Formats: sequence, C-alpha cells, structure tokens
Amino acid sequence: MGLILAVMIARNFGNIGAAVGFDGLPAVADGPYSALVALLFCGLPMVLWSVFVDKVHQRGSTGIDWNLNRSVADVIDISFVKIVGIWSTWSIIALIYAMCRFYWDGKFLFAMETLQAVAVPLLILSVPYVVWLDRYLINPHDGAWHFGAWISRRGDWDKDEIWHHLRAWAVKGFFLAFMLSIVPGGFREVVNINFAEVVTNPVSFASALITTMFLIDVQFATVGYMLTMKPLDAHIRTANPYLSGWVAALICYPPFILMNNGGLLDYHVATKDWAYWFSDWPLLLWIWGAMLVMLTCAYAWATVAFGLRFSNLTHRGILTHGPYAISKHPAYLAKNIYWWLATLPFLVTTGSLADMIRNSAILGLVSGIYYWRAKTEEKHLMSDPAYAEYAAWMGRRALVPRCFAAMRKAAGMSLRMRAQSEPAE
Repeated sequence: MGLILAVMIARNFGNIGAAVGFDGLPAVADGPYSALVALLFCGLPMVLWSVFVDKVHQRGSTGIDWNLNRSVADVIDISFVKIVGIWSTWSIIALIYAMCRFYWDGKFLFAMETLQAVAVPLLILSVPYVVWLDRYLINPHDGAWHFGAWISRRGDWDKDEIWHHLRAWAVKGFFLAFMLSIVPGGFREVVNINFAEVVTNPVSFASALITTMFLIDVQFATVGYMLTMKPLDAHIRTANPYLSGWVAALICYPPFILMNNGGLLDYHVATKDWAYWFSDWPLLLWIWGAMLVMLTCAYAWATVAFGLRFSNLTHRGILTHGPYAISKHPAYLAKNIYWWLATLPFLVTTGSLADMIRNSAILGLVSGIYYWRAKTEEKHLMSDPAYAEYAAWMGRRALVPRCFAAMRKAAGMSLRMRAQSEPAE
C-alpha cells in the first residue's frame, strides 16, 4: 500500500503540488530520487508492521534479550572493537567499488552516487547504534567483533566468525549496489504508464502489468538488502559458504552475467517475442499475455513473501508460507517458465534450424543453471534442521515437487515398458 501511494503521488505530482499551493512543480516525479522516496514509502510500513504487529524484535532468533540493559561502560570496549571491524569492512567494500570501473558507468553510477551520499551519515550513526545494540545482545562477540579483534591484533578472534562476517557483507555489498542501480528504471516506467491507452491492447496491457510486478519485486528486494538488522530479525544467519553457490548466483547478475545480449548464454539470436509471433491472433495475445502476467505475479509474490528478509546467497530465516508452500523455489520456476513463453527461442526470424536448436539449447542451459543454483542454496540451508524438515514436508505434500515426482515416475515406467516390449536378441 505504501508503494502504491508513492506511485500515485509521483504520477500526480504537479496536480498535488498545485492543490497545496506549490505551482510550477513537474507534472510527474519520475526521477531516480523519487524512486528512492518510493523505497521509503515501501519500507517504512514493512518495518512498522514487523515491530508493532509481528513483534519480530521479541523473537529469540534475534539474539537479543531486552531485559539485559547493560550499561555503556560494560560494552564500550566490545563496541569499539566491533566498530573497527565494521568500518574496516565498509572500507574494503568502498575500495572495491572504487577499483571496479563498471560501477562508475551506466545504471551503476546512480548507485555509487547514492552510497557516497549516505556514507558519512552511516559512519556517524553506526557508533550509537552499535553501542545501543551491544547493551542487549546475548552474545555481542559477533563476526564484526572478531574481524575487529583480528585487525586490532587481539588473540581471541575466531577465523570462522570472520569468514561468515565477510561473506555476509560481500553479499550485501554486491547486491545492494545492483538493486539500487535498477530501482530508478522500473519506477520511471510505471509512473509514466498511460493506462487509458494500454487497456485496449493486450500486448501493452500485459507489458504494463509485468513492469508493475517487476517494480514490486525490485522495491521489496532492495528494502530487504538495506535492512539486514537483528532488531528486525532480518539479519543474515549465515551466508552461503560454497563456491559453487556463489558461481551459480553471480553469473546471473552483471557484470558477470552470461545471459545478456552478446553473452556466452545469449539465447535471443534472431528471435522475436511472443507479441510478434501471435500478432495475427488477438485472442491468443490476451491468453498468452495473461499467462506471462501470472508468472510475474508469482515471481513478485515470492519476493514479497520474504518481507524484510529477502536476499540472495544467505540464510535469513526459513519461509514456509505463500508460494513457498507450493514450491521450494517459486521465483526460479516462474522466471524460467516466463523466459520460455516470452522468448519462444525455437522460433526465429531467419528460419534457420541451427538458430532454433541453438537458442533452445542455450535457454535450456540457463534453466539448468537456475536448477544448479537452487541445489546449491538447498545444500547451504540443509544445515538448518528447520529447512531439512521443510524440504522433507515439501517432497511429500507440496504441489510442484509432487508433480515433478509424478513426471519422473511416469517417465521411468515408460522406459521400463519400452524395454519389456523390445524383442530379445
């Protein structure tokens, strides 16, 4: 509701300004900073609901005991070491940003400008925040403390805690910059949609709804990356420790992405989208568009279900509700089906059989990568008994796993029947 309100204000910005006595404002507020304001409209209600309705700050999984209330003097030494660890981590991330040229061009440039603007305020605010939180943490010697202890040449640091800390911040540093870079584009598209024109055209109508679903996904995901905080029970329990998991995830995102135009796994050569191939069948356009919209709804729903805990490559709590009661990986499933239906890689404008086969095979590889990515995530999460119990239940009861199991069983029976029907030599 907060995000919808932000979009409506942005779409009617000039009229609203005139109504309250501020004439001459832009007709629409579709700039990148307006997109950041929309993040606030989206995230603030999520935080308020989490605290006052779900009362997430009272959960034992936060690692916080609000009855402790240590004095500042009791925690100041711990907090100082922790601040050294946090500031050193941020310095490493800033150095990586500075050294990588792709962060200072194109869409990433806005992300860098935003992070530059908040750097000093975050440095200042981190001091009272760390001291305040350490007064209530059951175990304030977390990964940041261990990293600070190592830097400070103390002898009581733990290597595993340091690696956990660095992996968690590597996830946040990489994906937060990426999410901030794509926030403005989707917001601008939705703010400028002319609904009076798109409702009569199935392609435009579907595209408008799909763009809206992607805006919801990006906004919620960005809020999730921004608010990895223990008081909100949205902290990173563990980051994926397996190299295969990182490889599977990173090749799906820039600058390492392999699926973009001209990339190693580019499946778009000589293709046209669904609207081109079905342009002569209006009814089919409406049906196909509706399927694509439902798939993007499922994709956005999978992100919304995470709430404040959305993140790649991390364990921030086990989800068992919403689309995760149907499939263990609803976003990956919806995304890949969408690509097959939207691109139709087996149809090409050149009429080349080689292009048809090549595009289909490459998109098959892309789907295989997402299957591999899902398995690496499961390997990581299986260390949590709650996820192991969830996965076992899903295998027995959930719709999608049971459908796949039935398909495998049918395929196996077909092969056995074929083998039995073949005459012996």
